[in-house]
Amino acid sequence: MQSRFLPYMLLAPATLFLAVFFVYPFVQIGILAFSSGDGFTMGHIQTMASHWKFGTALWNTVLLTAIIVPIQLALALSMASIVTKLKTGRSTILFVFAIPLGLSDLAAGIIWLAIFEQSGFLNSMLAGLGVIEQPILFLGYQNMWVIFAAVVLAEIWRATAIMMVILVSGMGLIPKEYYEAAEVFGASPWKRFTKVTLPLLRPSLQTALILRTIAAFEVFAVVVALGGTTLPVLMGETYQWQFTMRDRNVAAAYAMVILGISIAATLVFLRLLRVPKEARL
Repeated sequence: MQSRFLPYMLLAPATLFLAVFFVYPFVQIGILAFSSGDGFTMGHIQTMASHWKFGTALWNTVLLTAIIVPIQLALALSMASIVTKLKTGRSTILFVFAIPLGLSDLAAGIIWLAIFEQSGFLNSMLAGLGVIEQPILFLGYQNMWVIFAAVVLAEIWRATAIMMVILVSGMGLIPKEYYEAAEVFGASPWKRFTKVTLPLLRPSLQTALILRTIAAFEVFAVVVALGGTTLPVLMGETYQWQFTMRDRNVAAAYAMVILGISIAATLVFLRLLRVPKEARL
C-alpha cells in the first residue's frame, strides 16, 4: 500500500508549489484581465490592443526573441562542444563561460550601459583612436537601432551560458560508443555532430529553447537600463500599466498576451523536437 502512494507523496510538494505560486496567480491574472464590476468583459483587452504602444511592443519583443534565441543556441552549442571535448581545464573553461550567470538582468544592463553611454568605454575608445572629436549619443531616441543592438548584445552575453549548461549536461549523457562507431565508419566531425550529437540532444535542446524563449519574451530590466521607455517591449508595458498608469486590469491583459505566446512557443518546440519512443536512450 505504501509503495503504491509513494510516487504521489513525492510529487505532492512540487504539485503544491506549482498550485500556490503558478496556478493561483494565473487564475487571478485571468480574472483581472477578463472581468470588471459588471462581470465578464473584453474591454481591458480592447484597451490594450488599441493603445499605440501595443503593436510596437509586441513586434519588438518577438523580433528580439527571434534574433537572440537562434544566436544563443548556436553559441551555446559551440561552447558546449568545446567544454565537452576538453580533457584538461574543463572546469575552468566552464566556470569562465558561466560567469555572466552570476549577474542579474539589471546588472548586465548597467554594464552595457557603461559601454554605450556618452561617457562610456566605447566613446572613450573612439576618442582615444581619433575617430571622433566629441562623444556620440548612442542610446538616444534618434538611434533606435543602436538601442536594439545593445539589448541584443547584452542579452546574448548575459544568458547564453544558461543554454550552454543545459547542453553540456545533455552531451555528457550521450554514450561514447555512438561516436566511436561513427568514427569507424569514416564520419567526419561535422557528420558526427549532425547525425549523432544533435539527434540525441533533442531533449536538452527542448529544455534549453523553451526556457530561453520564455525568458526572452519577458525581457525587461536590460531594456530599461539601456533604453528606458524608448524601446517598448511587452513586459515593460505591463510594468507601465501596473505602476505608472495604475490600471492592473490592462496590465493583466498584457500578462495574458505574454503567457499566450510563451505557451505557443513551448508547444512549437515540443512538436518540432519531439523524440520518437523508439529513438529514446
